[in-house]
Amino acid sequence: MRGRHVVLIEDELNIAEAIRFILTQDGAAVTHLASGTDSTAVLMREKPDVLVLDVMLPDRSGLEILAEIRAIPELAMLPVLMLTARGKNRDREAAERAGANAFLAKPFANADLLAQVRALAEGGA
Repeated sequence: MRGRHVVLIEDELNIAEAIRFILTQDGAAVTHLASGTDSTAVLMREKPDVLVLDVMLPDRSGLEILAEIRAIPELAMLPVLMLTARGKNRDREAAERAGANAFLAKPFANADLLAQVRALAEGGA
């Protein structure tokens, strides 16, 4: 992941810190947002390689954010890993319909998160 940039939108600080640690230990730069309020502007400015996006946020749902960025030509192809505390099939299906490239249910194994982000950064899923 050396030289890769990940934007992380996650409102649970302990989860965000764990993800940041995992990714930075692997050489990625991580920009963290605790809400989706300014997410589109940050994504346009930062131009990350991957977005890690929580489904449940305090102000907007991750699905709303994903639908918004998929409609913006400059962000439409951004690889997105969706995270949710609910591993239900309907959440996975909603994330896939909204354009998520990959999906992980919390709690997840650190190795699974890292593998997913690496795959997305390299153009696969």
